[in-house]
Amino acid sequence: MSSTGFVVLPDTAAAGEARAAVPWEAPQEFPHASGRPWLVGRWSPGDLTVVTAGPVRLAVIGICPVTAPRLTELAARIRTVSDVDALAASLPGSCHVAASVDGQVRFQGSVTGLRRVFHARLHQVDVAADRADVLAAMTGAGIDETALALRVATGGFLPPPLADRPLWSGISAPAPDHCLVWERDRVREVRWWRPPAPELSLAAGAEAVGKALAGALDERAPGHGRLSSDLSGGMDSTSLCFLAARRVPDLVTFRWGEAEAGNDDAAFAAHAIGLLDRAEHLVVPPGELPRLFADADRPVDPEEAYPFVRTIARTRYTARLLADAGSRRHLAGHGGDELFTPFPGYLHGLLRRRPLTALRHVRGYAALKRWPVLPTLAALARPGDEAAWWRAQADGLTAPPPPRRRPVFGWGVWPMRAPAWATDAAIEATREALRHTAGTARPLSTDLGQHQLLLAVRTSAPWYRLLARVFADAGVQLDSPFFDDRVVEAVLSVRVHEHAGPWRYKPLLAEAMRGTVPDAVLGRSTKGEFSDEANRGLRHHMAGILELFEDSALAARGLIDPGVLRARLLAPQPDNATSIALEPLIGCETWLRAATRPTPAWRFDARASSS
Repeated sequence: MSSTGFVVLPDTAAAGEARAAVPWEAPQEFPHASGRPWLVGRWSPGDLTVVTAGPVRLAVIGICPVTAPRLTELAARIRTVSDVDALAASLPGSCHVAASVDGQVRFQGSVTGLRRVFHARLHQVDVAADRADVLAAMTGAGIDETALALRVATGGFLPPPLADRPLWSGISAPAPDHCLVWERDRVREVRWWRPPAPELSLAAGAEAVGKALAGALDERAPGHGRLSSDLSGGMDSTSLCFLAARRVPDLVTFRWGEAEAGNDDAAFAAHAIGLLDRAEHLVVPPGELPRLFADADRPVDPEEAYPFVRTIARTRYTARLLADAGSRRHLAGHGGDELFTPFPGYLHGLLRRRPLTALRHVRGYAALKRWPVLPTLAALARPGDEAAWWRAQADGLTAPPPPRRRPVFGWGVWPMRAPAWATDAAIEATREALRHTAGTARPLSTDLGQHQLLLAVRTSAPWYRLLARVFADAGVQLDSPFFDDRVVEAVLSVRVHEHAGPWRYKPLLAEAMRGTVPDAVLGRSTKGEFSDEANRGLRHHMAGILELFEDSALAARGLIDPGVLRARLLAPQPDNATSIALEPLIGCETWLRAATRPTPAWRFDARASSS
C-alpha cells in the first residue's frame, strides 16, 4: 500500500512537538521562512513543486502542469494568504495548494474532493494532512463508530457532507470549497470557492469545455516514462485518448476485453484504434483477467473503506501490466458520467423559467424511461429544500425502494435505503446523523441541477483517490482529467437543461470534442454492460465471501446481522441490488479488520518496507 502522504504545520514554536509525531522515520521536510517545519512527508517523484518568493513559500502537490519559474512569478504576487484565492482559481489540473506567508499558513485541496484535506488537534496545535490515516497515526485516533455505521446502513451510497466524515475519531475534513487558515496554533475553515453561474448556451459551453480539456491534456505526459490511457470505446476515455495523442502520439492505450456478447464497447474502440495508428494498444482478453470479486477479502487502503471491491484484483493486474509497458501516468475517464449526464433535478428550475421547454423534456423522458407524466409534474411543483430531503432519508431509511420509473428530483442524487443486514443499532445511529445533517447542511448551489451535478462529483471523486493509490503501488500515477477543477468549472458554467434531456447522450462532451474525436464515437448512445460478468464472479467467490463474514468485525460491533446477510446472499436475486450493497460492505469489513490489528495497518514505514 502506498506510503506517500504529508503533514502541514503552522509557523509556531509549539508545532515542533507535533512534528515529532509524523509516522515516517526519515521524511522529506520543507521549512517556513522562519526555519520551523512546514511540510513533512513523502511524495512520489514529480508530485511536488515548492517555490520561494521573499517571505512566501508556496507548494503545489499533485497534477498541476505549471513550471517552477511560473509558479515563482505567481508566488511573488502574494502578500497575505487571502491572495492565494486568485492563484488557486487559475491553476490547471487537480492539486493541493499550501502557502506560508510571513507567519500565516493556508492549505487546501481541489474543489471536487479528489485532493482532500483533514485536520486534528495534537499537543495543543492544529495540524493538517492529505490523509486521515496519517493524522490517526499521529494522534492515536480510534474508530468513529457513527461514521462506520453510516457507511454500513446506507449501503455505501452516502453523499456529502456525511460522506466527508473520516472513519477516524477526532479528525475533521472541511468541505472541498473551503481551505484551512491558521491563526497561530488554531485553524479555521474559510470558504474560498463558489460555483460559476450556469449562463452559457450549449454552443458557448462546448467551446469552453473543449478549451478546458485541451488545456488539461496539453502537458499531461509524465516527466519520465510513458503516458497511457484507457480506451474502452466510450466517449469519455476516447476523448482523452485523442486529446493526449496530439502531444503524445505514441501513447499506450489499454482496455479490458468484453466477456458479454451484448457489450458493444469493442466495436467503438476498434474504430478509434484504427485512427490512433502511432499508439501502442493493449487489450487484455477476458480469459486472462482475474474474475470479478477475486481478492475481495484483502484489505486495500488503511484510510477508508475501499469502494471498488469487485474489481480490485483486475485493478492490481492492470496497474502492473501498465508499469511493465513503461507507463508512469495513466489517463482515465472517471468523472465523465457525473459531469456530462445531468440528474433530472434541473427540471425544477426549468419548469419555472421555461414551462413549455420543461414539459417537452418530461414528455421525452416519459417516452424513453416511462416516467408517469402527471406524478412527475406534481413532484416538480414541490421541490422542497435540502433539510427536508435529509429528513426524508432518515424517515425512509428502512422503507421499500422507490418505484423504478420515478425520477430522483430531490436534493440528493439517489434515495438512501438500509440493506437488510444492517442492525437496528446501525440504523438508529444513521437516522440520528441524517436528522442532524438536516439542520446543518447547505446546498452546493441555489440551482438544483447544478447542486446535483456537484453532489455527484463530490461523492465519487474521493472514491477515485483511493483507486489511484492502487495504481501508485505499482509505480503508475492514475490521472482523471475530468476531475480537474477548471474542467468542472467549465461544465458548471453551462445552462444545465441545454446539455440534459432524453434526446442525446452527453451532448456537451460530444460538441466539445467535435473535430477531435471520431463522429462514430460521439454519436454513440449506449454504454458497456458488465452485470452478468459480475454475477458470475460473485457466484464463483461466494464461499470465500461467506467465510469472511463468519467471524465479522462489523458484527462484533453490532452493525450487521451475519445470518441475515448469509440468507440474502444465498437467496435468488431478482436484481443486482444485493450485490451493489455487498461491495461497500466488504470494503468496510476488510478496512475495520486492518484498522484494529495489534500492529496498525497505518504505520507508514512498515507499509513502505513491505510493499
